[in-house]
Amino acid sequence: MPGTAEQPSTESGSASRWLASPAATRACPEPSPDESECEVIIIKTGVRPDLAGWGPRDLQAAYNLPSSKKGNGQIVAIVDAYDNPNVASDLATYRSYFGLPPANFTKYNQEGQQDNYPKKCDTNPKISSYGWCGEIDLDVEMVSAVCPNCTIYLVEASDNNNLGTAEQEAVKLGAHIVSNSWFWGHHFESEFDTAGVVYLAAGGDHYYGSETPAKFANVISVGGTFLAKKGRKYKEIVWFDTGGGCASGVAKPSWQHDPGCKFRTANDVAAVAWDVAEYDSYGLGGWGTAGGTSVSTPLIAGIYGLAGNASSQHAGKELWTLTNRQRKKYLHYVSEGTDGCPTGLEGSYLCTAGTGQYGTYSGPTGWGTPNGVGAF
Repeated sequence: MPGTAEQPSTESGSASRWLASPAATRACPEPSPDESECEVIIIKTGVRPDLAGWGPRDLQAAYNLPSSKKGNGQIVAIVDAYDNPNVASDLATYRSYFGLPPANFTKYNQEGQQDNYPKKCDTNPKISSYGWCGEIDLDVEMVSAVCPNCTIYLVEASDNNNLGTAEQEAVKLGAHIVSNSWFWGHHFESEFDTAGVVYLAAGGDHYYGSETPAKFANVISVGGTFLAKKGRKYKEIVWFDTGGGCASGVAKPSWQHDPGCKFRTANDVAAVAWDVAEYDSYGLGGWGTAGGTSVSTPLIAGIYGLAGNASSQHAGKELWTLTNRQRKKYLHYVSEGTDGCPTGLEGSYLCTAGTGQYGTYSGPTGWGTPNGVGAF
């Protein structure tokens, strides 16, 4: 087994493999080191809705979710930057098409006001605000897909330098669960550390490695998978661009005991991260398909909403302290795939699924994907 990972690379050093698809583009332009970047990847645009990738029915079935019965009274907050002026109508279109009930949805600015919203996302791909509207639509639609009864708050930061302010405002507004589909920027762990609140963050779309805020010990880091279906059966393998691994410099939580990383180990859990249906009238011009851990993160946030016990959770501790019997019952084991192993970690559980080196755990997909809500 490879030795302890102390200084893993957070970047692969080459372009992500999803770029090999000529239709796939990262929605947000590369930011400066001080700014946060949204994670959503646009795969196709102008797609008929009945052909536009995974929808709520398959997502609920793949993860055996009690979506029609649970989630009432649970507040899932989405934190993003800039303003999507069409988000409410886009969400209504998505939910109506897929037969979901009208949303209990409210949009706020970073001060908790239901007006004075930030400037709109730019339509110029070279401007840093471009792409965030697509991220916003994807996030609220993915929570809706698995938890249609959840109350959804969208808290829009004034720009991608102020997400921490919006993060704290979401908690002040009463959110039980806060979902973040972005990374990088200057953030402090204290911004993600309120007792009784479940924080989630995208594990990243740049191969092996972990970035803020997903690498923080108080945040559930969410990895990504490819989902396939044959008949009524679903199967998942590692989405090869998901982040995850040894988070260098972040103290290891007391509830993590894996042997290959002396720091915080990510990810904690995973869900599908490729080819889901999205409706975005502002950026995509209608129906399209999207990917990235921007998909899996709000999906898992919605599943925590279905579980309805955020106040008793402490980051990923519950996932890491389940018994083997509980994991087998409540999580789907992902046994194939890798997110790219840096030199010295080839074949390690930190970057490769199915090694058995630390039970059913792997860095790319954590302890697996949901099978009901028992693990949450």
